[in-house]
Amino acid sequence: MATKINEYTKSRAWFDRATKVIPSGLYGHQGPAEGCCIPVTSFPLLSEKAKGSYFWDVDGNKFIDYMCGYGPNVLGYGDPDVDAAALEQLKLENCVTTPSYKIVELAELMVDTVACADWAFFAKNGGDVTTAAIMTARAATHRKKIIFVNGFYHGVAPWTQKVDYPGVIPEDVANNLYVDWNDFEQLEKVVAENEGEIAAFISTPYLHGNFSDNVLPADGYWQKVRKLCTQKGIVLIIDDVRAGFRLDLAGSDHFYGFEADLICFCKAIANGWNVSALCGKDFLKSAISNLSYTGSYWMSAVPFAAGIACINKLKNLNAPTLFREKGLKVTAALQAAAANNGFDLRVSGEPTLFYLRIANDDSLILHQEWVSEVVRRGVYITSHHNHFINASLSDEDINRTAEIADEAFKVVAKNHPELF
Repeated sequence: MATKINEYTKSRAWFDRATKVIPSGLYGHQGPAEGCCIPVTSFPLLSEKAKGSYFWDVDGNKFIDYMCGYGPNVLGYGDPDVDAAALEQLKLENCVTTPSYKIVELAELMVDTVACADWAFFAKNGGDVTTAAIMTARAATHRKKIIFVNGFYHGVAPWTQKVDYPGVIPEDVANNLYVDWNDFEQLEKVVAENEGEIAAFISTPYLHGNFSDNVLPADGYWQKVRKLCTQKGIVLIIDDVRAGFRLDLAGSDHFYGFEADLICFCKAIANGWNVSALCGKDFLKSAISNLSYTGSYWMSAVPFAAGIACINKLKNLNAPTLFREKGLKVTAALQAAAANNGFDLRVSGEPTLFYLRIANDDSLILHQEWVSEVVRRGVYITSHHNHFINASLSDEDINRTAEIADEAFKVVAKNHPELF
């Protein structure tokens, strides 16, 4: 029996209303204009409820969700333990003139959990703490220049963008330098050419950009980078906003066998309650203490209570091992479904944040077509972004995902007889 094909009548109606009062209707990476929802007609645009590994859109369609809110869903939507801690705290206080003592408890937990952390600084979004990291490095070193890895994403502040992007001026990126991932010799060359001018090297723990296969660090790469940064007085920043706590509860730098000077967390800290964290070494504590950088909601207590409950539950579950096992099951099932229908589905990156690409053509159009057929049948993935595993994903969910993937491959194969 074929799976029901979703219809999105109410979703489209709500989106039409949104376009009248919200820029782009839905802006940012969760909006249809970003390039991950292709074609837009195959994707739900607005949701109504979520629980565990699922969400339901406004048309009542149910989805097994492998985007996890683009990462914050780490235990399962509406996790009862995390939400109970948050709601209990809400009865007492949340956003108050003086911060709740919960900020201290969460900071202590972060320092106890993250291998390189001597302190923790809290904000709301990943971009808040990547910006804090850059400011801290510049304050500590009295230098301007920052080295990025090509294909990077560190948020949407002007310093993270390119000069030809709307609203970005040359001065915003005048001190940015760029190197290729895993190319240590190129990094050495850039450092030598800018001797004494580089404040920081910022990178994700492995290359997990959009629209291209993800790439793990080469053997010894991070150890050589760590040594070079130490020798040259360059602050080593790891943007662990996506991968943090999914590879290793001690931090993804620990997972790959080195220590960052500054490390940025957000998505997995509190299972959807909004908090981010910058953790760092003691020698940078004075520099960040001197920043004029804060926000009215950055010390709200409810997300701190949620974060404490979430991190402790991740520890009790040995979550990184669980995520890896589930990720390997999902990707193996998807690759088997592809092979059974004559397709070459490539999986890259770490299993807990897997990236997919059909390699039968170079245009990515075939891949987009398959993704759209999968989504229309109730499994939410996107075309050109890594995916996420959450702890509530069940074997039944994985088996159903494989069945839908198989159906979608059959549709694409029927539409493209020229491939076979």
